[in-house]
Amino acid sequence: MEMLVCGKSGIEISPMGIGCWSYGGGDYWGPQAQSDVTAVAHAALDAGINFFDTAEGYNHGRSEEALGVALKGRRHEAVIGTKVSTPDPATIRERCEASLQRLQTDYVDIYMIHWPHDEFPIDESMAELTRLQEDGLIRAIGVSNFGVAQLTAALGTGTELAVNQLCYNLLSRAIEIELLPLCQEHNIGILGYMPLLQGLLTGKYKTADEMLPVHSRFRHFRDDRPMATHGEEGAEEEVFKTLEDIRKIAEHEQIPMSRLAIAWAMAKPGITCMLVGTRNVNELTENLRVIEWTPSADVIESLDKLTTPLLEKMGANPDYFTGGRIR
Repeated sequence: MEMLVCGKSGIEISPMGIGCWSYGGGDYWGPQAQSDVTAVAHAALDAGINFFDTAEGYNHGRSEEALGVALKGRRHEAVIGTKVSTPDPATIRERCEASLQRLQTDYVDIYMIHWPHDEFPIDESMAELTRLQEDGLIRAIGVSNFGVAQLTAALGTGTELAVNQLCYNLLSRAIEIELLPLCQEHNIGILGYMPLLQGLLTGKYKTADEMLPVHSRFRHFRDDRPMATHGEEGAEEEVFKTLEDIRKIAEHEQIPMSRLAIAWAMAKPGITCMLVGTRNVNELTENLRVIEWTPSADVIESLDKLTTPLLEKMGANPDYFTGGRIR
């Protein structure tokens, strides 16, 4: 598997990474067996996937703990990305050290601010992350969910950023308008997450009401749905029309819609790595088939064209969750 470099960091990662949100088990994704986590980690490494993405906030640290157990004896083969929830300069070091303990490692390869927090001066947060890098606790600094204004402010500190982790999929293309070009201009790798948009792009849902509230709280859906906080009208009609059009292409190509969706995202310029939630070896086996199949230029063009109306309706705002936290 051909590796890609994260920005100027020199860190090489696989174009597909393992999203570890479910690891450790929790309310959002339900129980997760450690045996499956360990099996996935070893099988992924054997297949050439070396990037594992977690966060201190995933299942209250249990995701990091589960990944640490899974990578025991093979840590040197893996590239670990984890995230600090609150970039308070006074506590970043303490939080990083706690993550290292849970992960059972001496260093994190890529340490990211999980969400922008405007209450903390970005120059102070970046200065503390730089000190962690200088002390060898982290290899590279990254951000997650930073919009154009927030990324520009972070770059203004002079800090070299390796990655920006962003939501990206066929139904969520907002970053293409302003944010992706800005990342490319500054040689910042993009780690794409939610390539299947909480299961929508697997094709198993025909209406919004079939989805759990926790999985339908995004700007794609009406704001009166339970747990929604984005304050917008949503685009449910456009979303499900687009899904049917995507389904037709998947059927023509004789592949699952999920494989088509992930392959499209991985093929897009500027995407360094797509993170795919992988709970067991069977799911990993299916995800690896994505790497074996490359969509043709005609397929990519067709998918781009049929998803453009939804992109135009939802606009350049990459915040699909709150509607305003990402700027």
